Amino acid sequence: MSYLFTSESVSEGHPDKIADQISDALIDHFLAFDPESKVACETLVTTGQVVLAGEVKSNTYLDVQKIARDTINKIGYTKGEYMFDGNSCGVISAIHEQSEDINRGVDRASKEEQGAGDQGMMFGYATNETNNYMPLALDISHLILKELAALRRENKDITYLRPDSKSQVTIEYSDDNTPQRIDAIVISTQHDAFDTDDAMLAKIRKDIVEILIPRVVAKVPEHIKPLFTDDIKYHINPTGKFVIGGPHGDTGLTGRKIIVDTYGGKGAHGGGAFSGKDPSKVDRSAAYATRHIAKNLVAAGLCDEVLVQVSYAIGVVEPMGIFIDTYGTCPFNLTDGEIAQKVSEIFDMRPAAIEERLKLRQPMYSETAAYGHMGRHNEIITKTFDQPNGESKTLEVELFTWEKLDYVDKVKEAFGL
Repeated sequence: MSYLFTSESVSEGHPDKIADQISDALIDHFLAFDPESKVACETLVTTGQVVLAGEVKSNTYLDVQKIARDTINKIGYTKGEYMFDGNSCGVISAIHEQSEDINRGVDRASKEEQGAGDQGMMFGYATNETNNYMPLALDISHLILKELAALRRENKDITYLRPDSKSQVTIEYSDDNTPQRIDAIVISTQHDAFDTDDAMLAKIRKDIVEILIPRVVAKVPEHIKPLFTDDIKYHINPTGKFVIGGPHGDTGLTGRKIIVDTYGGKGAHGGGAFSGKDPSKVDRSAAYATRHIAKNLVAAGLCDEVLVQVSYAIGVVEPMGIFIDTYGTCPFNLTDGEIAQKVSEIFDMRPAAIEERLKLRQPMYSETAAYGHMGRHNEIITKTFDQPNGESKTLEVELFTWEKLDYVDKVKEAFGL
């Protein structure tokens, strides 16, 4: 019997994502001027107010207020009528120095012996149902909001959009886990005020179905396009008016969208958020490393779908263990335990090795803080960072290194594929 599976996404203008983006902008600036910075930075956003808190050990000084304001303006909160904008909001900083009790368990005389920044378990997942090895429902949910944000910035075909929005996609699967059709799409988008609610709802629904969705369909692979049928159930702004939004409508906090950030409910999640954490925190670095493993295993043809778990103890160099679940999709005479043993030999999962392999000491994190950390495009870009003393630094930064398929040949060789 067929079944339904649903994933959601939220836009860069969602309050929680504003907080994530501010926290990661701070991470990037610290790493740009001091790559060995240790940072755990949390952000709260609410009506007209931003609160920064956390622990930092760094040799650089930043204008954290300016970084927060620049991030908010870049997202699109630039008007006083939003009751939250980058030029006028208050920014309070309660950032202080990192505890020595934590730092002593991480730093070592030899970087290779760097301990894990915390205990916990992290998961990576990959599936061959999409070209980027991501779950389809989440992939489409992200794409809907990327296109909605593009329409907002173009301000041509749709002129009333505001930054806050959410999407949700429900897909029907067959018994053999093959996507059959999109059953339902939910889109809630913040908007300017209309003269009447009825006119507003009719206009927004028409524009979403006739302008946004065709743009989305045009960007999905050819084999996905037939899933967009005329029978999709659309729920557009189902509560009605959505003028009050962003941090004025709902307080935002760093780290509250961990399922949006990862696999949309597929696979598993260890519970640790990513944004605002430097790569010594294995919540972040090991989650990227397990995604890298999972993607390369599937791309190598070892299995159609895989979940990879790794776990750590704070201050301990070697992981507690590696777990593999191929969901019965490995066509070879291999148990998941045998695969896990081989994986531990191929991939060095010590924290310092992960940082080096994936180049995680780069200022690469602002780009991760909206529309998912996984399934993104690996590329090299140029970024410029400024300090309060007028010093400027321009760097080439490689983004989403954990999405590279650079271990496929090693996996094939190790497993004799």
